[in-house]
Amino acid sequence: MESGVLFGTAVSIALIHTLIGVDHYVPFIALSKANNWTIKKTVYVVLLCGFGHVLGSVILGFIGVVLSAGITSLVDIEDKRGTIATYALIAFGLIYTIYGVRRSLKDKTHTHMGQDGQTIIHAHTHNETEHQHNSKKTNSVFWGLFIFFILGPCEPLIPLLMYPAATMNTFMLVLVTVSFSVITISVMLLMTLLGIKGFQLLKFDRLEKYTHALAGSAILLCGLSVLLLPI
Repeated sequence: MESGVLFGTAVSIALIHTLIGVDHYVPFIALSKANNWTIKKTVYVVLLCGFGHVLGSVILGFIGVVLSAGITSLVDIEDKRGTIATYALIAFGLIYTIYGVRRSLKDKTHTHMGQDGQTIIHAHTHNETEHQHNSKKTNSVFWGLFIFFILGPCEPLIPLLMYPAATMNTFMLVLVTVSFSVITISVMLLMTLLGIKGFQLLKFDRLEKYTHALAGSAILLCGLSVLLLPI
């Protein structure tokens, strides 16, 4: 009976924790839209970052169980990791917003009158060098996200699931840990894909050149919400 309750708790906590934690999926939605990532690439990025997100807490939790470390000390470590990750997300969002604003200013179109009296619109085009730069930027964006999720802890995992499961048996410890991890990553992926699908149904043609600035702003707001709100 206790095993069933703990398993159900692991499922529920993973689901609720990920759904209300907008930082688990909004950054992927924003950056996928701004950088025109394919669905395949987006899934790849989410899975890697999701795995990195749960891995840190899982390793710390298992070390604590094996060494019989006090739960308070592990929670303190997780809190510090969470604080660092939150400020890292805020910094990432701010830097990306600045980049997006600068890019939107560079991508301005200009008009002039042709000989036939018609208005001609010119847009700045990207050369091969800029395409290479964008490729490097995409890699930087991925590593920035990955580092954030590595730093970001799964706060409920150790105190609410791993330690209670460890008092039962090894099987329950592994079960709740794997269940929590799989559901967390699955919900991250599901919410990201739903968000991308929602954007595809809406038309933002006039805001196209501002997508990077808007993406950065969305990430910045995510970081601030995590810092200021109890989520």
